[in-house]
Amino acid sequence: MPILKSLGLADSKMSRAGTLPLRSSRNPFEEASGLEEEEAGELEALPNGTSCRRRATLEKLAGLAPFRLGRTPGRRAGSPGDGQPRSFLGRVLTPGIRRSSADFGLLARLQGTRAQGDEEAAGEAARRLAFLRLGRGPKPRRASLAERVVPAGEAAPEPPPKVPEPPKIKEPLSVLEILSLIQQRELARADEHILELEAEELASSGGGAPGPPKAEGAGGGRRARDVALLYEALQRELWALVRETLAGPGPGAGAGPGAVAQLGQVLVQEEAADGRRGPEAARKLRARWAEAVARAARERLEAAAPGAPGGLAGQLEALRGRLLEDMGVVRGRLAPSYPAGLGAFGVYLRGYHGALAEWIGAAARRRLPLADRYALLHWHNQVYPREVLGLVDMVALENGELEPLLSPGTVRGLEDECVTDVKAQTRAALLRVLQEDAGHWAGAEDRSSNLAQDVCELLEEHTERAPRISQEFGERMAHCCLGGLAEFLQSFQQRVERFHENPGVRELLPDTYISRTISLVNCGPPLRALAERLARVGPPESEPAREAAASALDRVTRLCHRILTDLLFQELQPHFSKLMRRKWLSSSEALDGIVGTLGAKALALRRMQDEPYQELVAELHRRALVEYVRPLFRGRLRCGSARTRSRVAGRLREDAAQLQRLFRRLESQASWLDAVVPRLAEVLHLEDTPSIQMEVGMLVRDYPDISWTACDGCFLAWLFFFFSCEVGRRRQPGVSVEAAVGNLTHI
Repeated sequence: MPILKSLGLADSKMSRAGTLPLRSSRNPFEEASGLEEEEAGELEALPNGTSCRRRATLEKLAGLAPFRLGRTPGRRAGSPGDGQPRSFLGRVLTPGIRRSSADFGLLARLQGTRAQGDEEAAGEAARRLAFLRLGRGPKPRRASLAERVVPAGEAAPEPPPKVPEPPKIKEPLSVLEILSLIQQRELARADEHILELEAEELASSGGGAPGPPKAEGAGGGRRARDVALLYEALQRELWALVRETLAGPGPGAGAGPGAVAQLGQVLVQEEAADGRRGPEAARKLRARWAEAVARAARERLEAAAPGAPGGLAGQLEALRGRLLEDMGVVRGRLAPSYPAGLGAFGVYLRGYHGALAEWIGAAARRRLPLADRYALLHWHNQVYPREVLGLVDMVALENGELEPLLSPGTVRGLEDECVTDVKAQTRAALLRVLQEDAGHWAGAEDRSSNLAQDVCELLEEHTERAPRISQEFGERMAHCCLGGLAEFLQSFQQRVERFHENPGVRELLPDTYISRTISLVNCGPPLRALAERLARVGPPESEPAREAAASALDRVTRLCHRILTDLLFQELQPHFSKLMRRKWLSSSEALDGIVGTLGAKALALRRMQDEPYQELVAELHRRALVEYVRPLFRGRLRCGSARTRSRVAGRLREDAAQLQRLFRRLESQASWLDAVVPRLAEVLHLEDTPSIQMEVGMLVRDYPDISWTACDGCFLAWLFFFFSCEVGRRRQPGVSVEAAVGNLTHI
């Protein structure tokens, strides 16, 4: 038989009728169907007259199944309870010994050799199998076991009671099988087998705590190295799982809480194993888990910050969003999946806090512009504690509160840099603004000045941001800005004095000059209020700077008020020269001119701020009364008779009422000056010397702001003239005129 000879049969003279058709499958590990037929007993004969006991696979006939064993009569090969090993490696290895990584290398080499031969004979074997099926014919139907045992028409006997199977002995897994469990993310089960393998290695090495893996040639070295490699693979999967679960929707999130629960179970198992290993040999997987969480948090934060727009402030806002997002995932999905004893939420919070501290510290060490330093300090002191830590459960931390992101020394250094930069930048900016505004003072065009507004905006940008960072930093910034403001106001005062001393300003129109002076006065109130506010916020040592600023503003205000008053009374002087004359007693023309001019100029003066305007109107009120009584004091009108004194007193009362109405319309707050002229009119009606002395003394005492002896002693001259007339008319015998006047003027 050439075909059977080519298949390698031992008996070349075997008849073709005694040969069974071979199976179509070429798998050497597939069970032969003939074995099942033999377990049932004697089977029917095939059509060609041969027995079914001789059926076999082509591989068995050809000797191509080195990993299959022959059957034992009455028992299926490889069945439970079979005493023969099932595989080639089983026949080689001692029973109960775990297959290591080297055994699988041998298996791979054998399989490779066989696979090469199978590939060469694949085509020819397929043709031979098709030829052998021709003589087999259809498969005969054989009787069932019940038909063969129980005759027809009889009841079937009861089945024998089931004998309980002996418990299966758990066969230890090989290194590659444990590695397969790790790759399939069955981490808790893989860790259990690794712990068993480690215990076997410990038992084989003679007891004691497990140490580092030995060399390959030493006893037990291969198994120790297998344990170390398996632990490395296990940790790679654990830390990859930590990263993936934080990444949001994706492979890690799709694994669900089961994968995270296995991670937590591994940590619990390893922590218990560390108690058996001892402190020196402990693997400390829980601490490495915390490090892995910190690394994952660092990667998450670094990925969020670089692409954010808006400089450092935008990056900090992106970090805040990433922190809130990830901590929400930890609180809602990850932390509940871990065992409660691990404190998972606190570990994740500390990991993110540490990663953020590294990022903030690296940013603080760079040379940042002023705006970025402000943003960094504000985020560190306010945003992170309030909007991030304020939303998490700090009770979940095992070791108390978190450390600050930046050390106090680093924060102090950033604040010092801010104060230094603000001092240099604001002083340069203030001088530049002053130069630009002063260049327009002498111009003919009428333009409004924004000097005070620009100065306040420059300083308030810093004085408002600093207190929002911390109170101490706000005080330091207020003191710095107040010092810069005091220096600016001193320069401003000098510029104003030079402007008014410049002869070129006389060429300006009076209305333009007055408008420019009012603009300079209007700079005082907002700058004064800013200085007062900075002094209240700043430390006690800010008081000298506040006084210097107030002194400079007072000098500017007084100078401008004097300029405006002189300009106004120069225009009113022709009207004041008509007072206290004979025509004045019968005509109100002079006073009408004074009232009309003051009322017209009040419209321009009303553009002044309230505080300096009230001061200016009070000065105008006082100055108008002084100029009004000056002609009377100088003796311009002689009151030699009682009738004349009565007419003068009546005219004084009328003019006093008109002046009172004028200054009420001008909103003068110096209403106490309205009684000066009426009281002078009362003096003219007095006859006796003691009453005159008393009234004059009270007049001088009640109005200290009016210098009665000023203007060439006009008041005393008036008193001398008036009382000389009275004394000359009614002097006592033996008393000289000079003595009588001396008695009156002694007050």
